[in-house]
Amino acid sequence: MPDTPITLHAMAFVDGQNLYQHAKAAFGYHHPNFDPVKLHAAVCLQHGWKPNLVRFYTGIPSRVESEMWAGYWSNRVLSLKRSGVDVVTRPLRYRKTDVSQPDGSIKQITTPQEKGIDVRMSLDILINALKRSYDVAVIFSQDQDLAEIVHDLKEIARQQDRFIRIVSAFPDSPTATAKRGIDKTDWFRMDRIFYDSCLDHYDYRPRNLR
Repeated sequence: MPDTPITLHAMAFVDGQNLYQHAKAAFGYHHPNFDPVKLHAAVCLQHGWKPNLVRFYTGIPSRVESEMWAGYWSNRVLSLKRSGVDVVTRPLRYRKTDVSQPDGSIKQITTPQEKGIDVRMSLDILINALKRSYDVAVIFSQDQDLAEIVHDLKEIARQQDRFIRIVSAFPDSPTATAKRGIDKTDWFRMDRIFYDSCLDHYDYRPRNLR
């Protein structure tokens, strides 16, 4: 009798802010309008994998800096949790920089920064590999810092005598600012048609700020 095909279980690790910024550059969207569950299911469908748990990571803006974005992410995180997504959040930190203007005045620029998201994601990818929670890790990010864990995942696969595949899924278009997936992983380029088939059309902004 022929061998029974092996079903590979795929788990998603979504860097929400990284994916948003690259989708903005590639497709021109100005809010995180992707549905991570739909994206993961679509990637798995193309490869014949069985979608497993989706883990979502994002920094949360301060209400002092942006009431609208703070409210948006509060509502969005609640919706993701209700849909079965495992969500990890960290408060955004802000760096203030004084910039000289042509008229001689000084303008203060505020730059939001995520701290700890890539470390937490890396740890979760490794821990879930040790637990045999997946055969394929689908990482929705282009953060090259995550390339550091590829060697460790290959070592885990060797010790457990099994297959582990690491895939970097990312937006791709002529206007994309980053043309590469995470180094040492398999790349899955998401074009506009693919991305648009996985949108979340709900408006998560606080009602009083729409």
